[in-house]
Amino acid sequence: MKCKDVMTQNPVYLKTTDSVQRAAMQMKNERIGTVLVCEDDNKLVGIVTDRDIVLKVVADGNDPMILKVENVMSRDPVSCNPEDDVQKAIDLMERKQVRRIPIVDAERNFLGIISQGDIATRVHDSRATANLVEQISQ
Repeated sequence: MKCKDVMTQNPVYLKTTDSVQRAAMQMKNERIGTVLVCEDDNKLVGIVTDRDIVLKVVADGNDPMILKVENVMSRDPVSCNPEDDVQKAIDLMERKQVRRIPIVDAERNFLGIISQGDIATRVHDSRATANLVEQISQ
């Protein structure tokens, strides 16, 4: 399978200048734990997780209404191409211990995202899913 066959298309994204509060609201409204961060239309520059918000905003006593996404995002997240074999995404998730991999084209325009849940529900390989969960959880 290719990454394009497994990815969730049209993921939620924000700009670097959006507030962390807006990121949290999008996560709540969409029932997701990750928001991609883009510049210049669809150019992927970062990723913000619910964990980033807890550790970098709430725990440090920062104001999410004022703090910008660029201050809490992870920059240049690891990514895959839509034509990559899904095994590449799984291998990267295991090696980098991340639960999500953005899918981008050659110009870094985002196209989708593959989550641990996408692997579990769309790849239909319980062994690969079990290994992924084990490796990410270490």
